[in-house]
Amino acid sequence: MTLLLIVLATLAGGVLSLLAALLLIAGFPQRWLPRLVGFATGVLLAVALLDVLPEAFESGVEPHSLFLTLLIGLLAFYGLERIALWRHAHVDEQGHDHHCPTHSHGHNDAIGSQTVMSVLVGDGFHNFVDGVLIAAAFLVSPTLGWSTAFAVVAHEIPQEAGDFAILRAAGMSNARALWFNALSSLTAILGGVLGYVALTQMQNALPYILTISAASFLYIAISDLLPMLRHEQHRHTSIWQTVAMLFGVAVIALGTLSHAH
Repeated sequence: MTLLLIVLATLAGGVLSLLAALLLIAGFPQRWLPRLVGFATGVLLAVALLDVLPEAFESGVEPHSLFLTLLIGLLAFYGLERIALWRHAHVDEQGHDHHCPTHSHGHNDAIGSQTVMSVLVGDGFHNFVDGVLIAAAFLVSPTLGWSTAFAVVAHEIPQEAGDFAILRAAGMSNARALWFNALSSLTAILGGVLGYVALTQMQNALPYILTISAASFLYIAISDLLPMLRHEQHRHTSIWQTVAMLFGVAVIALGTLSHAH
């Protein structure tokens, strides 16, 4: 039953990511993407600090060990991002990706095959790790599993939209870009299944994996998303981003309180 829930949760993330790309094709207003980023920021922070970390600390593991794991996780995700295996792509209101250093507006040939490969490999690896983290959460409890899966989906939607924009800017057709997005999403299912198989044999590792999960959410929120919200120059957009972020926090906080009672 747990394995089925893990597969369903990771599959849902892939489906929603594809829907985000399809919405772009259908002309989904780009101005809503910054609001999605704000919502994702709130969800990531709240899930990490209100759900995942408290669950890890309630396991009885020595707190200093978990804080050390959190620090190592944050440094590890920084290192992975430096070698392009961990990235959080997003597009702004003009459809420009902020994590694509070779992007030149209006020139499809500015994005070469090396950048495209970096996007695909990095996204596939990212999704695989997300699958493992979702598996770890479900092995603790279904409630924590769905909460973690929701956080993953929340940040995957703007990320996949950004990846889709990069692939289209590189000259791919809509169908081909969607296919590659779908292929990278499948790695989350693989990560979930392999994570379940491995972690069922290593229950003592679950608090540490949960802490690493929190580190990934915090790293994405603090390193990528919060700076975007802080540097938003349009007052109207900034207000809506803040409202969306607080709404994301409220959704998770209310869920946590209801579960606690």
